[in-house]
Amino acid sequence: MRLTKFTDLALRSVMRLAVVRDGDDPLTTREVADAMGVPYTHAAKAVTRLQHLGVVEARRGRGGGLTLTGAGREASVGRLVRELEGDGEVVACEGDPPCPLRSACRLRSALREAQEAFYAALDPLTVADLVASPTGPVLVGLSDRPAV
Repeated sequence: MRLTKFTDLALRSVMRLAVVRDGDDPLTTREVADAMGVPYTHAAKAVTRLQHLGVVEARRGRGGGLTLTGAGREASVGRLVRELEGDGEVVACEGDPPCPLRSACRLRSALREAQEAFYAALDPLTVADLVASPTGPVLVGLSDRPAV
């Protein structure tokens, strides 16, 4: 299974926000975009979705920025990926045109089981787990690099 670029960016953004230390200024969406080497508009879309999921809090204006919520820090990576990827199946059996094998196909159920196994492997991991050493220090250093 392959994650969409959107889900990948959202997860990396959450990881970057997870290593902001208490007392540090919150990061802006532009800083997250620069650290991840993506266009601002892509980062903004990911941040907006993460806000809707209750993972990120965004404040505008002076002293504003992005902060990871407590729920975001403890969020299951499996749950986040499910939410970001949506309910879609690995294959489009009901597409246009629908697959002629769909009424007797075993592949569809096998792929659904594989997809659930993929998510189940991510379920026990939290965002906090993802930024444990050695990853956290690397993420902190991203803001020190020039923008791409």
